[in-house]
Amino acid sequence: MAIRDLESDWNEIDFRVRLSDGRRAMAHLINVWHERNGWSHKVLPALVECLDLGRVHNSQISNLRNGKLASPGPEVFLALAQANALLHQGIETIGEHLSEVHPELLKALSDSAIPLTGDDSKPLGAGELFEIFLGLVPVPSCMDWAIEEHEAVWLSAAISDYLCNGKPWRQCRQELMAAYPVSKPQRRERFAEVMTGISDYSAEQLTGELLDLHKTYLALGGTFNTGVKGFLEDLRLRVEELKNQETP
Repeated sequence: MAIRDLESDWNEIDFRVRLSDGRRAMAHLINVWHERNGWSHKVLPALVECLDLGRVHNSQISNLRNGKLASPGPEVFLALAQANALLHQGIETIGEHLSEVHPELLKALSDSAIPLTGDDSKPLGAGELFEIFLGLVPVPSCMDWAIEEHEAVWLSAAISDYLCNGKPWRQCRQELMAAYPVSKPQRRERFAEVMTGISDYSAEQLTGELLDLHKTYLALGGTFNTGVKGFLEDLRLRVEELKNQETP
């Protein structure tokens, strides 16, 4: 993760803008983390408390996710980093302890416990999280995208059309559900509903789903050389095609 050249842009970027950008970047990161795992904002604080990894409260996670936590203390980043490192190692090492002290938390983590990793596939540490929050470094490129609320409905339609390749849902249901890499029932149900057009992803949900939707696309035989951001741009092009089809 490359640090921005502060000497060259210190007089071009106001510190307030840098901090605001950092808070938005951290909100995006925390949102992706929670949406991919299907967690509530209570999961990480509960994990931190059960294993004495530091201090972070439910409200702090909620405010981080909404970009409203202006000045979290260093213990927040330390706690998140230590929880992240533990998840990267695998929950097998803590399963027995959690089964005794917090079985509900163990169930949530057993359903999904994907860590935050950088482009090098290593877990993000406290320093890296803090640098992102300060606006000193961008989020890892593997999670660097933005989806606006106004485009989420059209993107949902484009995803269905793109992954089904124009086929009716009944003809491709089994193949798509096998390709979708998520095991959590709630997310699988939501995915199926979006594919059938019963519901749409919100921008927040789609932000968290994009990595796994891209994996679905690859499992169906999609090309590897576009990456997640290229996949999103292809979806936006498909949106324009769908809009043109509706134009009389």
